[in-house]
Amino acid sequence: MVQCQRGVYVGSAINVPQRVKKHNEGRGSKAVKSLGLPAELVYQEIVGDKEEALQREREIKLLPSHQRQEMVRGYLGL
Repeated sequence: MVQCQRGVYVGSAINVPQRVKKHNEGRGSKAVKSLGLPAELVYQEIVGDKEEALQREREIKLLPSHQRQEMVRGYLGL
């Protein structure tokens, strides 16, 4: 998950730091641009393979926002 100026974006990537960098260079997804740059990594999970990553992405996107916020707080140690 990356925090943008106007919201949080949930996605998956093989190389997370590189993907966040691309977002901030304006070469990432249109959704991140629409949420306002810069994008800051606020949560990540390591999973076994691409299929598992996409499944977990879908699960996270379906969570209520307060549950996603709890995940971020726990990840950032807040």
